[in-house]
Amino acid sequence: MAELGLEGVIRGRGRRTTVPEPSAPRPPGLVDRDFTARRPDHLWVADMTYVRTWSG
Repeated sequence: MAELGLEGVIRGRGRRTTVPEPSAPRPPGLVDRDFTARRPDHLWVADMTYVRTWSG
């Protein structure tokens, strides 16, 4: 989609859940952006998504 310049429809206003501090150190990329698993259970990848819990 990016190559064709296409975007999904966004309804409502966008939400920004965090504001990064520009001077804060960034954690290292431990997988070096290589998401190829050479064998089962070799590399696990997760998507951290904001979920409102109303617990403060």
